[in-house]
Amino acid sequence: MTSAVRKLLAKPWIWSYGGAFLVWLAAIFFTRGYGGGGMITAALSLAVFTVVVGIAQMFVITLGPGNVDLSLPANIGLASAVAMTVMSGDDDLVAIGLFAALACGLAIGTINYLLIWALRIPPIIATLSASFVIQSIDISYGRGLQIKPPPGFADFTNIQIVGIPLLAILTALFTIGAGIGLHRTLYGRSVLAIGQNMRAARLAGIKVGLVRFATYALSGTLGGLDGALLAGYFRGANVDIGNEYLLASIAVVVIGGTSVAGGKANVPGIWGASLFLVLLLTMLNTFGVSAGVRLLLTGLIIVGVITAAGGEKALD
Repeated sequence: MTSAVRKLLAKPWIWSYGGAFLVWLAAIFFTRGYGGGGMITAALSLAVFTVVVGIAQMFVITLGPGNVDLSLPANIGLASAVAMTVMSGDDDLVAIGLFAALACGLAIGTINYLLIWALRIPPIIATLSASFVIQSIDISYGRGLQIKPPPGFADFTNIQIVGIPLLAILTALFTIGAGIGLHRTLYGRSVLAIGQNMRAARLAGIKVGLVRFATYALSGTLGGLDGALLAGYFRGANVDIGNEYLLASIAVVVIGGTSVAGGKANVPGIWGASLFLVLLLTMLNTFGVSAGVRLLLTGLIIVGVITAAGGEKALD
């Protein structure tokens, strides 16, 4: 039993779940046990959106040092507006609206990689520059947009089965698929190999450029999906709907055990880290902490967790 416990504690993702559990205990202790179950349901509902962008960011970060997608928040905002515009409040147009959001995200992911490849600039600069352009488009296109999602789509994003959100169940299945894709497919193993040593991966015959392109395209597509789901869940598109997912998408990746040095990803930890962040904000709100103090405490706790369990550092 001791050996099994040690092996479990050695898993980097276990600490994110432990942190989430401790935060939940602190919150229900403060409320004297009131609303504990509802808090978990709400946390699962909100964690879904962080998990989706977290997986997108995880694949990009796994490519190696310097790889990060800073365009996700702007991507989410624009995709939410595109999805709601195409759906026009009609349930018969939900599929087309979702396809439009995915296509929007895919186009953004493609442009990100083209900037990296054609201009030979670091990904962090390319995706940040792209985000400014996307935000400008989003402001001119989506500012003041008041189109509500189709009733059926909005209801779908809020369905619960025995207290568990349906979106959380579907996202859990997607997470399993992402884990299988990362560790059991040629594409996933190529991403890991590139992150470990890009030159060696190229000499081994891996088409590095194609894999990197596919990864940034995947990240953009998942950002588009997240935008559509957020618009359905919150009953409408918003230019700023994705703002909170910039640092959150990076934090859940690192807190979840993925190495910032690349080449080592941890899919299960994305869920634990997402629940940790959501429950942390819920707890601070329960304590009646002001917005400024919430941001300060959240930042300090995230830095502490990343320092303690964030994984390996890049080697010089």
